[in-house]
Amino acid sequence: MLISQLDLVISVDTSVAHLAGAMGKPAWILLTHAPDWRWLLDRDDSPWYPSARLFRQRETREWASVITRVRDTLLQFTENDR
Repeated sequence: MLISQLDLVISVDTSVAHLAGAMGKPAWILLTHAPDWRWLLDRDDSPWYPSARLFRQRETREWASVITRVRDTLLQFTENDR
């Protein structure tokens, strides 16, 4: 399976994100301001997927800050890999 070959999965709340989490692969999941109940509230981790990190909108339809946080975190992630 392709996911098993990846170092990191970055996705919105899709089956790919859930599959990566279930496989224990690092997964960064971008969530809307009012996400599905499974993601709970006010946390950036998931009790169901310990390898997942959640990036949440702070306001409805506001993705710019989410993308900026993902970009900044990805830069740190790649720096640590070098």
